[in-house]
Amino acid sequence: MAEWMMYRYTGSNVAGTPLRPKTAEAKQWDFTTTDALGRTISGTSTSTSPGPTPGHSMDAMRVSISSSSTHSVKEENTSSSNPFVLRHGRRYLRDLPYPLPCDLPELQRQNLHTLLATTVIGRPLGSIPLPSNPPSKVLEIACGSGYWSSLCHEYLTGLGYENVSFTGLDVVPLAGDLPKQGIDWRFVQHDLRKVPLPFDDEEFDIVVLKDLSLVVPIGIPSQRLVDESIRILKSGGTLEIWEADHIIRSILPHPPSPPGKHPDDAACAASTGTFLISTLTPFAEVQNKYLQDSNNWMQEALNRRKLWPTPCARVTEVLLQETDSLRDVGNRRIAVPLGELRWEREAGAERTLSRRRGSEAIKGKKGSFALESHTLTDEQSALRYTALLIVIQMIESLEPLLKEVSGKNQEEWQRWWGWMMANLLEQKGASSGECLELGVWWAFKR
Repeated sequence: MAEWMMYRYTGSNVAGTPLRPKTAEAKQWDFTTTDALGRTISGTSTSTSPGPTPGHSMDAMRVSISSSSTHSVKEENTSSSNPFVLRHGRRYLRDLPYPLPCDLPELQRQNLHTLLATTVIGRPLGSIPLPSNPPSKVLEIACGSGYWSSLCHEYLTGLGYENVSFTGLDVVPLAGDLPKQGIDWRFVQHDLRKVPLPFDDEEFDIVVLKDLSLVVPIGIPSQRLVDESIRILKSGGTLEIWEADHIIRSILPHPPSPPGKHPDDAACAASTGTFLISTLTPFAEVQNKYLQDSNNWMQEALNRRKLWPTPCARVTEVLLQETDSLRDVGNRRIAVPLGELRWEREAGAERTLSRRRGSEAIKGKKGSFALESHTLTDEQSALRYTALLIVIQMIESLEPLLKEVSGKNQEEWQRWWGWMMANLLEQKGASSGECLELGVWWAFKR
């Protein structure tokens, strides 16, 4: 069994109802003796790191999470020596309207999301660097733990680009000591709401904006960030945007592959049990009633804050608006099902029945047999289960917002949560095409 399956929630109470999956035990952080991740500064730090995965070494993430030192270049002071506040048993940024917690469980969820995205895309860059234009400086905006940078370092080193420096920018230092992994890395502390960014014109070969749909509001703020990213990008350099939708949809049976896609992309989708998608891919509203609830609440909660519930539908448009500055816009969009789909199972059973009928006819034997689909490999099943966990943990991280919008009190929310967990994890309720949609977009500066 694939080691991705280490993430399974197995707990339940005496009545058999799944316990609510807290990704880490809530604690009162002592900011006088802990660092930005709540790790003890003076003692030996420990962490509950996600397990190893196919295609990537997980050592980078373990070091990023558990290291007790962070090399940083602080361009500005935070508004307080203590930038965090404890709410609802989770830790949040004190003075920023960021809806997600800023603690170890959330960083682990984001790392898991990064790992899933780079696995189903097949690499941590959407575009492939050319030997005629080798990258030397890479910037990850809103870098968090710096895990994407560690994956990109490993990828570029494998291509022979060994002298690449990485810079991570975020509002608080959360990244570990990446230089201990052999990465040429520096951290720059900066609030994305304030422009210009603290970099020179045309300083970087690659600028990556990753998962910023819950960080930067729609409209002028997001446009300013794109403009700044283009300003600090070298001529011929690459701007990449990685995003995932927060609203879940159901993909319709047997979706056709988008036209014009590279055969390698189709092969990667087939090997990972995912689907290449485009604006032409047929989708329906989500079928699962609990995901319908969370969709409605998330849509309203994010709309109130002028954040993007479905950023994947907008990124291409944002890049195409920059025709004077950018060229050759491309993308890879992927739908990762949240489990084995009913129509996949039925098709697999039909194939099994046909094979067995042929076998029985050849042997001249008669008898009964059970139908088994076996449509997915262990790796594919584990990837889908990981996508389901990411969706569940996202709902968990946004609980205060969703509970407010839904009007539920704590007891009502806990009851709904228990029903949702039983449905999704025990009853395999996400089998009607429910998918996590994610993608990477890129363009080159003129």
